[in-house]
Amino acid sequence: MAAADHGFEARCLVRAAASATLATSMEGQPFASLVTPASAPDLSILMLISSLSEHTRHLRAEPRCALLFTGTPESANPQTAPRVTVTGLAEPVPDADVTALKARWLARHPYAALYADFGDFALWRVRPGGALLVGGFARATRLRVADLLPDATAVAALAASEAGIIEHVNADHADALSAIAEGVLGAGAGAWRMTAVDPDGCDLSSGERVIRLSWPAPVADADGVRRALILATREGRAAINTELSPE
Repeated sequence: MAAADHGFEARCLVRAAASATLATSMEGQPFASLVTPASAPDLSILMLISSLSEHTRHLRAEPRCALLFTGTPESANPQTAPRVTVTGLAEPVPDADVTALKARWLARHPYAALYADFGDFALWRVRPGGALLVGGFARATRLRVADLLPDATAVAALAASEAGIIEHVNADHADALSAIAEGVLGAGAGAWRMTAVDPDGCDLSSGERVIRLSWPAPVADADGVRRALILATREGRAAINTELSPE
């Protein structure tokens, strides 16, 4: 990743997060709640939320909101954690898009299949309008939406090839996924499968466990995905072989 590519750094935090803090307001009163997001390829933030929730009532009245995504601290000081606050407008996902985007959200949160079809739950999305990235203690960068969002051409190219990539990798390269999960991401053994691909990385799952592999830099097409997976597989196998080698 290029040091100056703050948009990519912010997107990696968003796409890797299993949870986030949602900030809403009602009649001038701020409110914060825990949500479980996923990201569409274009970085729209997906949330499956209940009509019974306080934040859903807020968003219906005032769609302006913010989400805080937090990474892992570098030390005992929580302020060393990378984090990004994304501001935007929330809306219910249109019926025409619900099936595909709900499947993407469930791939990120497979445990939620138990309640995802309950009548009070609906899929919402937040369209980003900008962000504030804090790369660690006293390292803040404000991002315009043009700097934050992924390249639209790359999004379209990978959307067209995603199903084929996933089918091929899962059918022919399960060993590579295991090497990546264990050697690169430290997730341990499992029946790891690829579930999603975008310009910034891919998601792997084993049962209800979901992990995220970020590419070294954004990719533009299926060939970029292939090259990034080859590098990650080599890294994973090297790490595993180092652990197995006798001292």
